[in-house]
Amino acid sequence: MKRYLALFSPLLFGACLYAQGAAAAEEQLPVPSAAQASDHFDPLAATNAYLATVPPDKKARSDAYFEGGYWLLLWDFLASAAVYFLLLSTGWSARMRDLAERITRFKPLQTFLYWVQFVTVTSVLVFPLTAYEGFVREHAYGLATQTFGPWLGDKLKMLAVGIVLGGLFLIVFYGVLRRAPRSWWIWGSAVTIVFQMFTAVIAPVYIAPLFNKYTELDDPRIKDPILSMARASGIPAGNVYVMDASRQSTRVSANVSGFLGTERITLNDNLLKRCTLPEIETVMGHEIGHYVLNHVYKQVLFFGVLTVLGFAFLRWAVARALTRWGGSWRVRGVDDVAALPLFALLISIYAFVLTPITNTYIRTMEYEADIFGLNAANQPDGEALIDLKLGDYRKLDPGPVEEFVFFDHPSGRVRIHAAMRWKAEHLRSGH
Repeated sequence: MKRYLALFSPLLFGACLYAQGAAAAEEQLPVPSAAQASDHFDPLAATNAYLATVPPDKKARSDAYFEGGYWLLLWDFLASAAVYFLLLSTGWSARMRDLAERITRFKPLQTFLYWVQFVTVTSVLVFPLTAYEGFVREHAYGLATQTFGPWLGDKLKMLAVGIVLGGLFLIVFYGVLRRAPRSWWIWGSAVTIVFQMFTAVIAPVYIAPLFNKYTELDDPRIKDPILSMARASGIPAGNVYVMDASRQSTRVSANVSGFLGTERITLNDNLLKRCTLPEIETVMGHEIGHYVLNHVYKQVLFFGVLTVLGFAFLRWAVARALTRWGGSWRVRGVDDVAALPLFALLISIYAFVLTPITNTYIRTMEYEADIFGLNAANQPDGEALIDLKLGDYRKLDPGPVEEFVFFDHPSGRVRIHAAMRWKAEHLRSGH
């Protein structure tokens, strides 16, 4: 539920004036000599020239940060799996269920009380890893700006949101389990998909503002070209939103969020502070591409299919695990909330194994949005320069297997080469 949708702003210039303006903007960009327009322009040489502008120490630092994330992916999985197994094997999960049942006889409230305990215990147990990964490591690589207090405050807000939304979901989910003991996996997957859509709808309006301040972009120099791109792409011009991401991070980014009427495109204030207009235009062209290409709906469909397959796996695996170990765990059956750590463990395994597949699907959509953004913004050098800035925290030049497994966005090399190829083709056609 990670990436979604929104909107934007006019270049009310004639075609000739736009071309002159774009050329003027390009002259202001630090374009390497091998990447400058010429009648012998070579996309590969241009790509290598851009990548060569990154100082070796900065590249090594970025590579180390991103490659460290490969290990964190494994450690996150192992740590959460160990916690879930601990709750089951020690009978801790059963005791949390017993406490909820002593407090109330109302089943939905029992489910919610168990969930509060579950989220609190698991969050506390994995907190050392969470603090290292989200605070210590981010500061060590110069990517974070928050002190510990505000960072912890955001984590506590996230915990509260998780308790409320997760509690509502589990009340419905366990109600399905009790009423459909044989077909629970079908109805459970339907409930999960609907809840994912519901969360996507409310996130931009009610959840995201809990962590950042969102304001409408009011600088016409930036806003007007973005809204012009939006209208040229068939999107009714609305607003561009800015979030104060600099209170947490130094990263430049933009995102599409929302669903079914709550769509919005947002850029963060680091993008405004660190980037030129051509770079901002290509980023927003990319985000417009997500909207026009209906990526959010395609994502809902793709992950909906994975959800159904995941529940089919759960039906098979949960039944076998409870038959073998349910007695020692004091778990009464699939509709017992004390089985929640088992569900969480199996879902973690399923998601971990599918990582290359989900990354590839998302990476493909991001590449499609890149191509759309190039055609919308006409800023290939802006694209290359913003890709280098994204290299602050993404490895720019990985191997093909590495990119297939670990990258949920195209690598910097792939993105810059696509931009230079676009530039070469337009030079050949005389544009």
